[in-house]
Amino acid sequence: MTCRIIVADDHPLFREAMASTVRRLLPDAELDQAGNLQDVLRLASQGTPPDTLILDLRFPGLSCIARLAELRRQLPRTTLIIASMVDDPEVVGAVMDAGADGFIGKSLTPDEIGAAILAIREGDVVVRYVPSGLLPQMAADSELEQLTHRQHDVLRLIAQGKTNKEIARELDISPFTVRIHVSSLLKTLNVPTRTAAAVKYSGS
Repeated sequence: MTCRIIVADDHPLFREAMASTVRRLLPDAELDQAGNLQDVLRLASQGTPPDTLILDLRFPGLSCIARLAELRRQLPRTTLIIASMVDDPEVVGAVMDAGADGFIGKSLTPDEIGAAILAIREGDVVVRYVPSGLLPQMAADSELEQLTHRQHDVLRLIAQGKTNKEIARELDISPFTVRIHVSSLLKTLNVPTRTAAAVKYSGS
């Protein structure tokens, strides 16, 4: 089945690299490229509605997360994939809360990006990126001290045995955001499971 995909990025080199990845994955797709939000909306209004939009988060015309949520409402049947260098879990969580179907870090390999695109198009909720690790290197001795305030809140509730849904309700954030925080804090604490993280917290 023919599909239509828009790759939107204001950096021509990355835009072309992403377009090449999409062509390799989906050689029969109708592919358009856009360098700003006005072009995205113009292309989306012409011809067959796009079934996928791959969009850079730092993008001309996309001034805030609220604008992203508005774009989501304008393109309700389009799979919205954010591709970005941003690696702040708070921002990634806000992007997912705004209605993105997936988040892909630009620092991933082309094969990883391709696999993530295919999974998101199949309906999986994918959040995949490589944290920079800069904050932990600058932080103090204890791994626990490397956590953000929000990650501390999440860890405290994990230690109380709460589920992601319960944590989301208590902190007034989405379950997607909780999942991102849990994944990040497990990496920071260098532990494989929530139980191991809770043990570290209880022993602090």
